[in-house]
Parts: sequence; C-alpha cells; structure tokens
Amino acid sequence: MPTVYVTAPADDADELAKTLVERRLAACVNVVDCESTYRWEDAVHTEPERILLIKTTADGYPALRETIERLHPHEVPCIERFDESDILAPFAAWIDESVAD
Repeated sequence: MPTVYVTAPADDADELAKTLVERRLAACVNVVDCESTYRWEDAVHTEPERILLIKTTADGYPALRETIERLHPHEVPCIERFDESDILAPFAAWIDESVAD
C-alpha cells in the first residue's frame, strides 16, 4: 500500500483531495497546513501550502499520479511515493475496498 506525499497551494489542496477520493483513486487524503520554502528559477520562495498524505493501492497509483499531474497547478508538482513495509491488515483491506481497480 503506497502512501503518496504531495504538496499543493493552500487554495487548491482541498479540491484536489476531494477529487481523488470521489474518483476512487484514494481511500483517504490527510491535508495538513504547512509553509514551504523552496528554490524555483534561481529565486527562493516561501509560500503557504498544504501537505496531502494520500492512501492508495499499488494498482491505483499510476492513475492517481496521472490525475495529480493533470490537475495540479504547479509546473513541477511534488509527488513522492512511499511504500509501506508494515501496515495494519484491516486498514490495508479498507484501502483495497475504497480504491477502484
């Protein structure tokens, strides 16, 4: 079961999270406020963002990633996949049931 880490502008994160769950690409998306400092085009920027921690399946990941890339407002969105080495079996089953094949 991968967890996918994505950052998005604060104004876009909730809609992105809702869309992923509605389309059954994610079982759940946790949205956490943060402030990101990053380098882009040789300048340092600090912006309010939101972290999306997305629960999906290995089979569902390609469609999830494609959807995020298409809907995300950044030219180069932060999309990082973390594969679980240990997950509570009932939680894994719930994710499987919640994400469409």
